[in-house]
Amino acid sequence: MGALPVYRWHLAPDGYATRRQLRARGLRPGGQCVAAQLERPRRRRGPLVAYLYRIDLALPVRPMTPARWAALAKANTARRTCPVCRRDAGYVIPSSLGTCVPCAYPDLHGSEGNT
Repeated sequence: MGALPVYRWHLAPDGYATRRQLRARGLRPGGQCVAAQLERPRRRRGPLVAYLYRIDLALPVRPMTPARWAALAKANTARRTCPVCRRDAGYVIPSSLGTCVPCAYPDLHGSEGNT
């Protein structure tokens, strides 16, 4: 296969879409190769690139099954559970901390705030 066709930003022909545009239409690339690319020039750095896929070759998005919903819920629960205190933090634990905020920054003066 030859080089990909390159189009300037907002000048791609009809029939092509990015992954996000496909998803908004309820489609997915479905294993097809990148068909073209968009380039948006920038002043001091290389251009921004977006890959385009052919809409006519795109497939419908696979529906969420009950098993997939359960797996997603389990993964999100694991992201909220502190590995130190084993409690649900109520938010996704930042990877920079690795633990919930109370475990990462324990109150040195007790919970009453006495100095």
